[in-house]
Order: sequence, then structure tokens, then C-alpha cells
Amino acid sequence: MTHPAYGQLRQVSPVASVLLENNPSEMTLDGTNTWVLRVPGAAECVIVDPGYEDLDHLSKLTELGTVALIVLTHQHPDHAEGAPWVAERVGAPVRAFDPVLCRGAESIVDGETISAAGLDIEVVHTPGHTGDSVCLRIDDQVLTGDTILGRGTTVLTDLGSYLGTLRRLLELPAGLTGLPGHGPELGDLRVTVRGYLDHREQRLDQVRAALAVLGDDATPRQIVEHVYADVDPALWAPAEHSVRAQLDYLRGA
Repeated sequence: MTHPAYGQLRQVSPVASVLLENNPSEMTLDGTNTWVLRVPGAAECVIVDPGYEDLDHLSKLTELGTVALIVLTHQHPDHAEGAPWVAERVGAPVRAFDPVLCRGAESIVDGETISAAGLDIEVVHTPGHTGDSVCLRIDDQVLTGDTILGRGTTVLTDLGSYLGTLRRLLELPAGLTGLPGHGPELGDLRVTVRGYLDHREQRLDQVRAALAVLGDDATPRQIVEHVYADVDPALWAPAEHSVRAQLDYLRGA
């Protein structure tokens, strides 16, 4: 799917629209997807992940009408940094799993249903990319933050937690649409989750094989150079981060 020009609000479903931030990179893909949730015809909305403190982007969020709530999927600045700026100008509270990120409201918790702007949003704690990552389910859609991307795979801090997250997401009904923090929408989230799980298990097997060749004391960098030899070296830094999580998992198992 081709994204529209940056700064143009694009409606994805009756309740969800996306405003793409102009911050493309190898880590953010086309940029950060800021999601705007609104009951059709309602004045109030909920903003999910305002993005960086990029005033060109954030100022457009202040023009959307009444903002009842700002919700963050996780702590990374490309999702959360701009939240205080927007919150101050629209007079809305900020809620996140990490209480440090909250403003004027309590932190969200796993299994909670957030009721705001006439919407009911279910919170699913999905650690692995970060410890505070959450997905947000609304009707037949799931906002996935960086837990599941629109294309490619995400960087991890804790593989054990992430594998548990993927197995939990597999328990969701088939046919749910994924609304990721980066990249295009996912037509059937569970299909993508199954692909992620298969990929992670394959990578673990590759790391095990690399350790058998290089020795149990091999460094993450050595593993990356061995396993990711066919991958663009520009992606080796995030790959090294994920390999470190894989080694921690294998050595702690």
C-alpha cells in the first residue's frame, strides 16, 4: 500500500484514521503512524502515539477537534515524545502502561477496557519489544505499536517475553485487522503473528547453529556476521540488538 503525503489524515475504517509522521528511517519504515480513533460523527477522539516532538506533525493533531485521551503503546520517543506537547495544548490526559509517561491519569493495565470518546478499547500487555508495550483492540482492529510492524520484524529487548506475547496474540480471533505503529495495515493479524513466531523460531535455530560453529562465547556481533551475512549491513545494528536478546534467552534457558 502506498502511503499518502505526510500530514494528510487517512481514514482506514469507520473509527480509525492515521496521520503519518514525516520521520522515515530504517527503524521507523515510512514513519510513525499516529492513530486517531473516533466514533463516526462524534466530536471527540482518542489519539494513539503522537510521535516525536515534531511540531509540523503535532500541530495537525491539535486541529482534529476535542481530544478526550492520548494513549501510548510504549515508551520509545518516536511514539511518545510528542505526547506532553499535544496534551498541554488540547487539555487531554495521557495514559500508558509505564506510569512515568502518564499525565493527569493513571497507567493502563492488562485486560482493562478504556472507555473514552464513546469508544471501548481493550488493553493487551504485549512485552518483548519493550517491557511496557501494549496492543489496543477496538472492535475488529488491533493497534499493535511496535509489537507487530506493517512489514519486516521488530527489534526485541526480551525474547522470552516476546514469544509469550506472540502466543497470546495467536489466541485472538482470526480476521482481525492489524493497525501497526509503522508500515501498512495488516489484513489478518493472526496470519502475521504466526509468521513472526515461525521467523523467531527459525532465527533461534540459526543462532544455535552459529554457536556450534563459533563457540558458546561468541559475541552478538560475531553471530550477526555469521547469520545475517545476506542482509544489508545497514541493518546489522538492530539485528545485533535482537541477537543479544536471543543469546540471553538461550543462555538463560
